[in-house]
Amino acid sequence: MTTPEPHSPAPESNHPEPHNALAAAGIDTAAVSYPHNPDFDNGRWFPTWRPYKGNLDRDPVGINEYVPPGKSVLLGVQHTFAMFGSTVLAPLLMGFDPNLAILMSGICTVVFFIITGGRMPSYLGSSFAFIGPVIAITAYAGIGFNDNLNVALGGIMACGIIYALIGLLVMKTGTGWIERLMPPIVTGAIVMIIGLNLAPVTIQGVSANQFDAWMATLTVLLISGVAVFTRGMLRRLLLLVGLILSYIAYFVMTNIFGYGVPIDFSNVSAAAWFGLPSIHTPHFEMSAIILIAPVAFILIAENLGHFKAVEGMTKARVTPYMGRAFFADGLATTFSAGFGGTGVTTYAENIGVMAVTKVYSTTIFVIAGLVAILLGLSPKFGAIIQTIPAALLGGASIVVFGLIAIAGAKIWIDSHIDFSKNSNLIIAAVTVIMGTGNFSLHLGGFDLGGIGTATLAAIVLNALFNRQKD
Repeated sequence: MTTPEPHSPAPESNHPEPHNALAAAGIDTAAVSYPHNPDFDNGRWFPTWRPYKGNLDRDPVGINEYVPPGKSVLLGVQHTFAMFGSTVLAPLLMGFDPNLAILMSGICTVVFFIITGGRMPSYLGSSFAFIGPVIAITAYAGIGFNDNLNVALGGIMACGIIYALIGLLVMKTGTGWIERLMPPIVTGAIVMIIGLNLAPVTIQGVSANQFDAWMATLTVLLISGVAVFTRGMLRRLLLLVGLILSYIAYFVMTNIFGYGVPIDFSNVSAAAWFGLPSIHTPHFEMSAIILIAPVAFILIAENLGHFKAVEGMTKARVTPYMGRAFFADGLATTFSAGFGGTGVTTYAENIGVMAVTKVYSTTIFVIAGLVAILLGLSPKFGAIIQTIPAALLGGASIVVFGLIAIAGAKIWIDSHIDFSKNSNLIIAAVTVIMGTGNFSLHLGGFDLGGIGTATLAAIVLNALFNRQKD
């Protein structure tokens, strides 16, 4: 990426050789291909933080840079908006408490920041990978509270523990074996199908009637207009500004002129300003553990694609810290389920926001996490956010999921994938169509789902067709 003015390096004695410093900190240096940044790769747990001195219209904000507090808060709120729809939708589909899911997502994001040393810009929200197994094990009917929630929580905790242990293994052995298992042709395809797999659900959600379809289209146009025709800080807040403008337009069209379903504010007035969500205790049953625990491997593939997308965007060496990230996500999933929340994962929605704003500072995600915690502890504020019509969230999702899909293609471009090779063509083609079409296989009682099946296909096809060394 284009960086602001470089900082003058300290004397050589104060900055050991890059690989020596990383090795001393227990960081794997395999597959590190980007130029050494002494502020980022300083051999300490956290990078050296620097104030952002670039031009917001031109220069990206680096991972270890921070912008003024006012702008940071606005950018953090935008990330909270980006994750909100999915983080609320996933628990609703499983019969979990959405307010508790929001609270847990905020806490887990802050925990993730600490464990990864502020080197991995990511937001942790409710994972959709758990929906199929949870519904299967709890026989959830899809309406109201899930009466067998505790059994599902035990399985999710077991999944988180396995995931965290894999993270520790990666921290010990390095990322080389994961790199060989999932090279850019695979991770690019995985990132792409995460966006494309969600597209049909998003489109169906805004196609119930023509009014919603037009309001979703207006939302897309407003967000796109902010992205293309504005400058500076306003452009960085494209999702937040676009949603506010579309919300005002929706309110005028429905509550004033009588078109469509008006926004109902009754729950806002009835909600308390402060309150703790209900806590639920996990119950461990082997049948649930066997069914849900393998989701850990889907999360690894999903997050590997996310981290590669982040590395491609930021041009910073985040791969050596991947073990920390896996461990942090696994620990966060275990913690969330321990109190009744959903399993969590790094969010492609927020990666999509970074792709268009070029703001990669991890301090922004701490603010987003704190905002989510406030949302989870304030039923009234949560009720206000939940008045956002589904059509507007659907319109925003069209933009964000599209950006996710393009981020997968960008991994291929940045990695110079040679599509003149039939092996790469087949891997990409089969994976993308399987994932987009939600083609699903079952292993015993475990439903891989569309993303899981496509991920497995990409890994197996790569192992078969790209066995030679580069």
